[in-house]
Amino acid sequence: MFPVILIMEIFIRRIAPEDVEAITTLTHQLGYPLSKEQILQNIKAVLENSSDDAFVAVLDRKIIGWIGVALSVQIEMPAYCVIRGLVVNDNYRNMGVGKMLIEKAKQWGKEKGTNKLRLRCNLIRTETHLFYKHLGFNETKKQTVFEMSF
Repeated sequence: MFPVILIMEIFIRRIAPEDVEAITTLTHQLGYPLSKEQILQNIKAVLENSSDDAFVAVLDRKIIGWIGVALSVQIEMPAYCVIRGLVVNDNYRNMGVGKMLIEKAKQWGKEKGTNKLRLRCNLIRTETHLFYKHLGFNETKKQTVFEMSF
C-alpha cells in the first residue's frame, strides 16, 4: 500500500473587506493591536486608493498571510514599490508563503511601472532581516523614525 500524500495549494489573491477577521488575527501576531473596526477601515481605504494594494495568501480557504504594497512617488528619486506590511501566520512560516507574497508585490510593482521594491523592518526583528536578505534584498540605509501626534 502506498502512503497518501496530500498536497495543499497556496494561492494569492487581492484582499477583501470580508477578510477582516483573519487580517486582524495576523496583524496582532505582527505586534499591532488594532481593532477589527480600524483594520476594516484600513482595508477599505487601501482598496479605494490606486497607489495602494494588499494581497492575502490562502491555504485551504484559510488566510495564512498578507502583504500591503504602495507606489511611492517622491521628488528626489524615481518611483518605487514599498512593502507597507507583511505577515505570515506563525504556524505556516518557512513554507515559502512570504516569498510568494513578495513575488506578488514585485509583480504589482512592475504593473505600476517600477522595478524597485523597498521595505522597512524593525531593528529587533533580526530573523526577519535574514529572511529578506535570503530573498535578495540589500540593506541600503539605517534611519531613525520620528513621529508626532496632533
